[in-house]
Amino acid sequence: MTAPVTEVGAETTSAAPALSLDGVSAAYGAYRALFDVSFGVGAGEVVALLGSNGAGKSTVARVVTGLLPASAGRVLVDGVDRTGQPAHQLARAGVVHVVEGRGVFSRLSVEENLVLAFSQRTGRRQVPAWLEQAYEAFPILARRRTQKGGTLSGGEQRMLSLAKALVVQPRLLVADELSLGLAPSVIDVVYENLRRINAAGTAVLVVEQHVDRVLGLATRGVVLEHGSVVFDGSAEDAVGAVEQRLAAARSL
Repeated sequence: MTAPVTEVGAETTSAAPALSLDGVSAAYGAYRALFDVSFGVGAGEVVALLGSNGAGKSTVARVVTGLLPASAGRVLVDGVDRTGQPAHQLARAGVVHVVEGRGVFSRLSVEENLVLAFSQRTGRRQVPAWLEQAYEAFPILARRRTQKGGTLSGGEQRMLSLAKALVVQPRLLVADELSLGLAPSVIDVVYENLRRINAAGTAVLVVEQHVDRVLGLATRGVVLEHGSVVFDGSAEDAVGAVEQRLAAARSL
């Protein structure tokens, strides 16, 4: 089966990082949430975005995916400046945002959700093959195929959102706190499929609080503190950086 091609603009340079943030700041009204944030996600790389609650992790995800405009700096996807573009344009550029249960049509069944996503992307002839792949990756969805999306558990909704990403095979997948509130067995399934999506060539930015879990997947870690980058390095070194900051916080 030929993988669908992500609709990236003609300016795309294959050697460019999947994502680059260059001096990005952002605010919610008068509240400044990000300050001069710079880091990148290489092609095919997995980067963990770490930090305590309120550090700015989800704000970065919102800026990267076009849900919140940057007040300063630049956001580049495949080397193309996408700063200020809305979410639908960034989606066409190959950026997919998966967060909790969002992106699920609550009144449609699991299978109807998948058929809609797959047919929009590849045409109806390929839908049966994509359904088979989605159900193989997430057997629980096969058992829930006639169940309404809005009645699924939080973990099942996250699996459904990830199953849609299997067919899209985006340039960059932004996974925002996917493990939040999930049982360990469900987290195992979610992370295994993040590995699967990455192995197919998608770069992944994972926003996560479970440090050990995400650094077992990531090649690099970026740590935020009060809206600024305080560490950017290997996954191994990121463990020490996070522990050091936790120890400093406990000593206050």
